[in-house]
Amino acid sequence: MCGTCGCGEEDHVTFTKPGENHTHFDHETGHHHSHSHDHQHTHSHEIQLEMDVLSKNNLSAERNRGFMEALNIVSLNMVSSPGSGKTSLLESTIKELNGQKKLYIIEGDQQTMNDADRIHKAGAPVIQVNTGNGCHLDADMVNHALKELRPDSDSLLFIENVGNLVCPSLFDLGESKRVVIISVTEGEDKPIKYPTMFETSQLCVINKTDLLPYVDFDVEKTKQYALQVNPNLQFVELSVKTGEGMYKWIEWLKALLG
Repeated sequence: MCGTCGCGEEDHVTFTKPGENHTHFDHETGHHHSHSHDHQHTHSHEIQLEMDVLSKNNLSAERNRGFMEALNIVSLNMVSSPGSGKTSLLESTIKELNGQKKLYIIEGDQQTMNDADRIHKAGAPVIQVNTGNGCHLDADMVNHALKELRPDSDSLLFIENVGNLVCPSLFDLGESKRVVIISVTEGEDKPIKYPTMFETSQLCVINKTDLLPYVDFDVEKTKQYALQVNPNLQFVELSVKTGEGMYKWIEWLKALLG
């Protein structure tokens, strides 16, 4: 996490809506770390540093949670490795739910407006958070994005995190639920290789099922591995490309919304 991954106070985070100039945010995490120096600090100092970072983040997350609960905003932290199909899933979800529920999207990436532009074209208000060298979103970034986005009450907020199965798992954003997406083009052992991400999620979406005849991927084994680290994890199997199984995802969302 931040004590060793290199992201920190020096990172330059930008917040941009499609068609607008970006705004700057000085991301203060309370630590400085450079991989160019001699590695002379002790592991005990690293552990304390990581605890301090998480403690500060958790306070901000609780503020986000209180704000969204007061406005009855249901928020989902969408996490995965790169290329799992998070953005494509959101595009299809917007088309399915537009007119039924007010949707807002926070897009997290290290660089580019590519995903925010796609979401904007799909028809939902969106803000892009570019984290620079940062490998995850944190609660302060989400707080700033919420102020820029200004979501209405009784709405649904999707937070598409940076593609990474490690650091995002440790950072509470104040979300209602965490959804981890895995595609069948990845190994079925992902849940036991990256257990914290699956342990802290409530739903696992298994995407790109249309490719199952062409790849060596065991869906049931993946579920067994995931249930080893999180016995309460739910699953939805779907293909965003063909639409097969999308109704299960939409049903899960509607049940969450009540």
